[in-house]
Amino acid sequence: MVRAAVKAVTFDLWETLLFERDGDSLRRMNARCSSLARALKGLQVEVSKERVKLALDRTISVLVETWDENRDVSHRRQLELLLEYAAIPVQQLRGEWFNVLSRAYMSTLHEVPPYLNPEAPRVLKRLKSQGRRVGLICNTGLTPGAELRRFLEKHAVAGFFDVMVFSDETGVRKPDRRIFEEALRCLEVGACEVVHVGDNLRVDVWGAKNAGLRAAHFHSQEGRDRVAEADPRSLVSLSRSLGSSGLREVAADWVVGSLTELVEVLDGERVG
Repeated sequence: MVRAAVKAVTFDLWETLLFERDGDSLRRMNARCSSLARALKGLQVEVSKERVKLALDRTISVLVETWDENRDVSHRRQLELLLEYAAIPVQQLRGEWFNVLSRAYMSTLHEVPPYLNPEAPRVLKRLKSQGRRVGLICNTGLTPGAELRRFLEKHAVAGFFDVMVFSDETGVRKPDRRIFEEALRCLEVGACEVVHVGDNLRVDVWGAKNAGLRAAHFHSQEGRDRVAEADPRSLVSLSRSLGSSGLREVAADWVVGSLTELVEVLDGERVG
């Protein structure tokens, strides 16, 4: 049976295109709590960093329960939950309040930045030069898609993507097939014409194949926050554990240890 030509490649973001250093997740969390406490003080609300941390922990618990159903909430809803658990009237979240707190919530991505997979610019440019369409399908955490777009623009890679799909904007998360179908709709390609690349067997490999795409499992030890992985209470560990107990054995079409290896694999596939 002749396989369809590969017209498009979609990528996961975290730990595929964006890498972390050991301890980054904890440093970013602490920076976010400090930033929010300062922002609230500027809004004439005295709240300790510790109280913000407790409120954020409760917010994360709600998020994890939602994520376990492959659903997501908006950036605004995350801020509403945070205020609710900090015992601050949610109705305050309008106008200046929203702008100030949103900046404080998102700015920590730049205070404690991840770093771009060093191979990403060259590989993305290669794929575009081959006439393939390129997409991004990302499950967001605390940093919303709008800020991740700005981060990718800052690092001069946003222009390589024909479409970026973020779970906080669609309301559904990988492995739900609907988030893959949204990317396919925007790319104007069929599922069998796309290869999805990601590091997570459940959300990226099983999710992609369940939606009819081919899947390349990005299996690398580089760019992983091992401090967060070793802490079962970290957001990294909590999000990775979702649905893992019910994961059926799944096989990727390819396993690659680098983006360069991915290009070598795709070079053996026809371009649509």
